[in-house]
Amino acid sequence: MTRRWASDGILANSLMPGGIWTNLQRHWSAEYLAKQEEYARQAGVLLKTPEQGAATSVLLAVSPLVEGIGGRYFEDCNEAEVVPEIRGIYGVCEYALDPENAERLWDESLRLLG
Repeated sequence: MTRRWASDGILANSLMPGGIWTNLQRHWSAEYLAKQEEYARQAGVLLKTPEQGAATSVLLAVSPLVEGIGGRYFEDCNEAEVVPEIRGIYGVCEYALDPENAERLWDESLRLLG
């Protein structure tokens, strides 16, 4: 989006809010909840409150620190590290930032939308 519309003043970034505990988990069985908590612990995922999970979205929406920045991927209020492989929920792989992949995704999205 940034590449297409930056000249019109439109910038966009992507973000991962993180693993967030909300009231939605009240519908999980105790067994499933325990499995998810164990997975998060093993993967080194720090579970967040809804307020903590919203922090990166708020940063990108209103902070002068990211004014004029677009086409990037953020997590935990920082630009995500480029990693060779995702482990848990942290980082972004290089292929996800590739302009040719972005173009193919855009075209496929338009095709699917008709």
